[in-house]
Amino acid sequence: MRFFLMSALCLMALAACGTRPEPERPAPTQLPSDAQLARLVTYPRFEDSDPHSWEGRTPYSYAIHGIDVSRWQGDIDWDTAKAAGVSFAYLKATEGGDLLDPKFRDNWRGAARAGMPRGAYHYFYFCRPAREQARWFIRNVPRDAKALPHVLDMEWNHHSKTCRHRPDGAHIRSEARKFLDILEAHYGRRPVIYTTVDFFAETGIGRLHGTEFWLRSVAGHPRQTYPSAFWRLWQYTGTGRVPGIDGDVDLNVFHDSPESWLRWSGQLEQ
Repeated sequence: MRFFLMSALCLMALAACGTRPEPERPAPTQLPSDAQLARLVTYPRFEDSDPHSWEGRTPYSYAIHGIDVSRWQGDIDWDTAKAAGVSFAYLKATEGGDLLDPKFRDNWRGAARAGMPRGAYHYFYFCRPAREQARWFIRNVPRDAKALPHVLDMEWNHHSKTCRHRPDGAHIRSEARKFLDILEAHYGRRPVIYTTVDFFAETGIGRLHGTEFWLRSVAGHPRQTYPSAFWRLWQYTGTGRVPGIDGDVDLNVFHDSPESWLRWSGQLEQ
């Protein structure tokens, strides 16, 4: 009887195994077409009103370059900037819980008309709760499936007249998580954090898991100024000169290849 029961159980198990569906295989990654790659302007070399003498790997060795702008750049000729090699733009949208950059809506529409991938960034104010600031951003930045992942700009504001508060690292990381979580839930993609060398070192913001970073480093490659940190975007100067923009502008590079750029920016399926 014991042998019979064991045999029956084995047969039942084998039958169950036979009807279990095979695990789904991930869909093959879409490859960019030659036409998509040909439309990119890669390895541009923009002028700089105060150039740095780079040692080792330079920003010009990266294929994809972009800008970040605010009201201070005035009116932008987006078609000219794109033709010159600007592959993406980050636009200042909001600051704190009640400030909207007066050029944001014009820049948002202008970049879109030129077919330039664009995202928005929020400048964090340390005297206001993260939840209020996230709601203010959402109120002013429309949902757009084609937009780049939005950005939380966290850095010390040494010139603020209204907020000199410098919270400790644990509080800053907690507030950052709240902001990122709220925006991810609303827009469907986790924002990137932009930060500076001193802020990164003093607050431990790099400990946030599952978060990509955009690092400012205008006097050395990030591997020197942010040892062991991984970055997705690198801001390499604040004094760049770009056709279509009057005056200085921040210049940035994307970490990876043109193919990776097309995927990361949403121009290809993951």
